[in-house]
Amino acid sequence: MADTDHLPHAVYVSDHVDSHPGRQKLYLLLAVLVTVPGLIVRFSAPSMPHPVEALIFGVAVVGAAFLLAWAAEAAQLDISAGLAIAVLAFIAVLPEYAVDMVFSWKGGKGFKEFGRACGPAGGSPDSHPCSLALANMTGSNRLLIGIGWSLVVFLAWIQWRKRGMATREIVLERSHSVEVGFLALASLYALTLPLKGSLTLFDAVILIAIFVAYTWRIAKAPAEEPHLVGPALLIGCLPTRQRRQIVILMLVFAAAVILASAEHFAEALVATGKSAGIDEFLLVQWLAPLASEAPELLIAGLYAWRLNTGNGLGTLVSSKVNQWTLLVGTLPIVFAISSGSLHGLPLGTLQREELLLTGAQAFFAISVLVNLSMSTKETMVLFGMFWAQFIVGAVVPHRLVNLERVGVSVVYITLGVWLIARHFGRFQMLLRDAFRTSILELHQ
Repeated sequence: MADTDHLPHAVYVSDHVDSHPGRQKLYLLLAVLVTVPGLIVRFSAPSMPHPVEALIFGVAVVGAAFLLAWAAEAAQLDISAGLAIAVLAFIAVLPEYAVDMVFSWKGGKGFKEFGRACGPAGGSPDSHPCSLALANMTGSNRLLIGIGWSLVVFLAWIQWRKRGMATREIVLERSHSVEVGFLALASLYALTLPLKGSLTLFDAVILIAIFVAYTWRIAKAPAEEPHLVGPALLIGCLPTRQRRQIVILMLVFAAAVILASAEHFAEALVATGKSAGIDEFLLVQWLAPLASEAPELLIAGLYAWRLNTGNGLGTLVSSKVNQWTLLVGTLPIVFAISSGSLHGLPLGTLQREELLLTGAQAFFAISVLVNLSMSTKETMVLFGMFWAQFIVGAVVPHRLVNLERVGVSVVYITLGVWLIARHFGRFQMLLRDAFRTSILELHQ
């Protein structure tokens, strides 16, 4: 008997012919196989050089990222694209959760043993777990925008040129107003955090509430018929029940691989850097996030290379919402449980400055997306400012580093205010669509 639930789907896929199903099956198999060495090393714990360990776990994360991307595309046949992207972003950001939760837990233990300093007397405050938890979070957030958002536009630009297209900007659909609007809300609240002495449980409640409201809103969007290619099309052509089972299996398997590999990937990279004499704070802030952000950057890059630019940039915007709300909100909760207290995660001067700089960058990035588009010129500014701050921060005398962070933050915020004022009518429309317009109307 025919699968009646499958009939609408059958009509859709009848217009798509995959001339290489064997090749797509091979891609799926290879993506699974490259994760196996990482799982074996993770659970057998053999002794090996840190660079080799980083390579094995890194390849496993790459394989999992491909599986995530294909599963998320096929899932859009059953749930809205926005919700599929949000699920994808949540799973892709799991490595960041794993790393930050470890540092927050250790920070709570240190606070319980040593008090507010989170470490023994005489130790460097910048290398204590309380400090490193914030270092990892701020580094990953700035990399996500400075490198990730720029990567999507640059890859799309390469493809536009190869195809002789005159396009010079990525334009998001109106429905993406939800992600951008909630990111604006979270970023504005995040700018208040540098004014505090700790990241508190109250902050956790506010940030997690924003995440819940965001997820609830996008979950109401209708499912659409996406344009599937490659392995995602192969999965999409399956009967409904089988397709859903395989999508869920792929998502769960990829999430398990990422959770099993990402923390060890980051640790192996940090250990490799330490052997080269690099400062631990810098390693945790920049090198570890490169490892933990790898899945979402790869996924967004895959979308951009196929000129599925809306999903590419949308995935990273959703990841940013995820990181600014759920990730930051869970840090004080983990810290409180570990420390056996209701005290917030301590914020020293360095951490407050890093939070200010990270929030200011996010504010500027949102101002660029006010009109739901991102041009190559705007990308160059975003990319250039990220690297300018990074390089200047590395070369200025230590006594001027504080001034440098605050100064760059002021530049980010000033530019952001100018852009929003310039497109204030569009900003009002964005907020209205994000929070008030019917979700069904946004998807028309």
